Amino acid sequence: MILVPIFDLEEWRCAKMMKPQRPDKVFVGFRIATMSKSDIQLLGGSALARPIDEPYGAIEKVVIGVKDQSIIWMAKEEELPSFENPPEVVQGNGRWLTPGLIDCHTHLVYGGNRANEWEARLNGKTYEEIARSGGGILSSVKSTRAASENDLLTSAGKRLKSLMAEGVTTVEIKSGYGLDTETELKMLRVAGRLEELALIDVEATLLGAHALPSEFKDRPNEYIDLVCNKMIPAASEFCTAVDVFCESIAFDVRQSKRVFESALDAGLKIKVHAEQLSHMGIAAEAAKMGAISADHLEYLTSSDCKVLAEHGTVATLLPGAFYCLNETQKPPIAALKECNVPIAIATDSNPGSSPFLSLLVIGNMACNLFSLTPEDVLAGMTRNAALALGLKDRGEIRLGAKADFAVWDVDAPGEIFYEIGGNPCVEVYKNGIKRTLA
Repeated sequence: MILVPIFDLEEWRCAKMMKPQRPDKVFVGFRIATMSKSDIQLLGGSALARPIDEPYGAIEKVVIGVKDQSIIWMAKEEELPSFENPPEVVQGNGRWLTPGLIDCHTHLVYGGNRANEWEARLNGKTYEEIARSGGGILSSVKSTRAASENDLLTSAGKRLKSLMAEGVTTVEIKSGYGLDTETELKMLRVAGRLEELALIDVEATLLGAHALPSEFKDRPNEYIDLVCNKMIPAASEFCTAVDVFCESIAFDVRQSKRVFESALDAGLKIKVHAEQLSHMGIAAEAAKMGAISADHLEYLTSSDCKVLAEHGTVATLLPGAFYCLNETQKPPIAALKECNVPIAIATDSNPGSSPFLSLLVIGNMACNLFSLTPEDVLAGMTRNAALALGLKDRGEIRLGAKADFAVWDVDAPGEIFYEIGGNPCVEVYKNGIKRTLA
């Protein structure tokens, strides 16, 4: 009689884990803020790291193996495998390692600036008054239309460099200062070129429905026709998502939903500037249509929060705009948390209402203005920011995630946002490759 061995799947998995693939790099000696909401299987079979039980998903004495841009295994330091051809070792010396930061809402590409409007607001004019008198977004439209693609690339590159120095490894860049097909495409091409030139991932978003251009004055529905029928089809190869500014000074709910329908038909994700200056009801409507995020949300209601939670829409909060516009109506933080809506935090970097180039300062503002904890904020710039962009391969330090890391010279993760004007980020790795911070 021939004896056939019984195949034990679990034993096979353990055997595979005991003979790990050789990594390109190993990260050793770090305290790791995984920001993970699940436990991590370590090499050696049943051993588990338990970040789910710790603030910031923190673990220590764990080695990270990186190959082909991703985390391929994690192991206890005392169980670090040996290889005939040793990989490169990145020594942490007790510093903190977090996922690379993600700025999930920016308007980095534009011409000119609006410092004069900032001064006008300080002299008593409101954002709405400036916008209705031809300033605001339309002012940036005039400058952006006149700028060459190379000019826009140069100015946006300088802004992006500031974010990258603070550990940002993924950034969303919206168009929206063209308001015609040609200029909107020009902005999206610049966003793509920034990704090619810098060691960073850029998620480009079409924001053609940002404001009503002067040539379509009193004809908003005709402009929405242009966005839906010409702009979205032309832009679909240059962007991954479509956004709308739904507000009394921009577009109404019906017009916004038309844009969303066209975006979805083109296979693009949808996002929305919602409930910033008043309650329009668009956040809930967009969530029902599958929006990956609703942003601003100062006038969001408790019932809206339940709809966002039901449909998995991320609430992206933008304290920079809240601060610059001297707003007093705060987003409903308690209701968002009670409904377990993921909260993301972003700079909203733009020339008018949030001219910020520091995600770390924005993090401090989120704590002090919106009563979020530093852990809330770090989750909002990593795990939840990834969700706000519809990205499932980053935002946490876990098996299979992209090897996007920021290294911090701090004693505890909360210090990352503590010192206003400081930058404790000392190293950044994008896809496992060290990025120059200078």
